[in-house]
Amino acid sequence: MDHGQKHHRLLGIVGLFKDPYHLLKAAKETQTRNFKHCDAYTPFPIHGLDAILGQKRSALPWVTLVLGLAGCFGGFGLEIFTSAMAWPINVGGKPFNSFPAFVPIGFECTILLGGLATVAAMFMFCRLPNFHAPVLDEKITDNLFALYVPAKEEGFQENDVKALMEKAGAVEVRMIG
Repeated sequence: MDHGQKHHRLLGIVGLFKDPYHLLKAAKETQTRNFKHCDAYTPFPIHGLDAILGQKRSALPWVTLVLGLAGCFGGFGLEIFTSAMAWPINVGGKPFNSFPAFVPIGFECTILLGGLATVAAMFMFCRLPNFHAPVLDEKITDNLFALYVPAKEEGFQENDVKALMEKAGAVEVRMIG
């Protein structure tokens, strides 16, 4: 055995496609083989791709809604507390809990908390930062479409997956490892 050679474990296979039609064709084929952990990388969203790959809807909109509402009620609550309870000051004869005057701050708190929560949840849901993810290709999401099949899939056969990608119209098939 040559000790100068590095032996890499195969992490998976990526097929590079020129158009979304061939990517969808390959993705459908992977699902007929019950591959559950495939991933696609595209320069723009492709309708139906997430359903083909079995990806569920994200919880991100719910996080944004809940924490946006919390920001809204928190902003209104803070203003009601400060101007009607803690420091009631009569300004021009208006009531202490003047709702129309509180709208801008309530709106801004909604945007602030909803936006910050969305960014934090996105990082958490996407498990970012990920410093150990392999770079599949520098042109992915620029002008190529890619389908990645990890080697951990049940029933993964290297030659079979390569043939699947080539039959679907991949312009290039690469081993990642």
